[in-house]
Amino acid sequence: MKIGIDGSRAFLDQRTGIEEYSYQTIKHLAGKLDEHQVVLYLRKKQVPDFELPSNWRIKKIRLSRFWTQFGLSLELLIHPVDALFIPAHTVPMIHPENTVVTIHGLEFEVMPEAYSPWERFYMRMSIKKSCQWAKKIVSVSRSTRNDLASIYDVSKDKISVVYEGYDEKLKVNAPAGGEKLEAGDNDPYLLFVGRIEKRKNIEGMIRAFEILKKNHGVPHKLMLVGRPGHGYEDIRKQIEKSEFKNDIVETGFVSAQKKQELLEKASVFLFPTFYEGFGLPILEAQNAGVPVVSSNVSSLPEVAEGSALLVDPREPEFIAGAILSLISDKKLASDMVRKGKENIKRFSWEKCAGLIKKIIEGAD
Repeated sequence: MKIGIDGSRAFLDQRTGIEEYSYQTIKHLAGKLDEHQVVLYLRKKQVPDFELPSNWRIKKIRLSRFWTQFGLSLELLIHPVDALFIPAHTVPMIHPENTVVTIHGLEFEVMPEAYSPWERFYMRMSIKKSCQWAKKIVSVSRSTRNDLASIYDVSKDKISVVYEGYDEKLKVNAPAGGEKLEAGDNDPYLLFVGRIEKRKNIEGMIRAFEILKKNHGVPHKLMLVGRPGHGYEDIRKQIEKSEFKNDIVETGFVSAQKKQELLEKASVFLFPTFYEGFGLPILEAQNAGVPVVSSNVSSLPEVAEGSALLVDPREPEFIAGAILSLISDKKLASDMVRKGKENIKRFSWEKCAGLIKKIIEGAD
């Protein structure tokens, strides 16, 4: 069988959630498709940073805009494949009958106020069409599968739940003389990693932090790591108006090495977001030995499975209470760290790629 794989989101210098998923699934599929011919579709400047098997070949598609719908569609028209795997949402208009697509979440439907009208229109159109065109859908959680069924009326028989992976052996050591932060390196801090946007409930985290500072006098800083996203202007205004603004540190995007260092030194990892298709940052924090406060909504209880303190994300007082519990009760924090280490053993990129292989082969 000749299998095509969309690698356009995998080989980027600064990968976030979906890009990391694309990278890891392709990397781990590379050793599992020996009996097939594989074509990896990339953008013109992309280069894999790992060795590909001899039965794989790279096809560069040189369009810089409309890469999927024009470039990839045209390539598939001229050089058809028997099966196609799309690890990031968007199936091209021209595609084989045996197409498998991974859907990561319907955040824009659950929280439309956190997206621009254009973003909502584009994502709704592309994901609805992808669900119609694909023969099989990979959902990264049961929560996302249920959303696809209830919101887009996709048959659950068409959807396979395959959890994202995680490498519990992953340790990235920050080199000496690496990135510097303006504040917080020697102070205790609460940490959030992700896009700084409304959907991530940054405003709720700031309000919870203010409660902790005002009512309980905690010495911690709040460190926000990530690029600005939708609604960042309002978040920035909120920080500027806060009486504790000097204790709120924004780092912007940081390298994998620096992120690992920040995780390992954090007192508590915060992830009380409004919606997540999966929630990989929980596993990253647990692997670093940090107790986690997360939300009791969407896929997050499914990912944490009793190994984090779960709160209503719309109640800053509850968020603050959970954080205070972990800061003040060393036994509770230690118990959460232990449970976190056990929890990450449920997730593996090898397992994820193995299940996707079976789905691709079963679609033929």
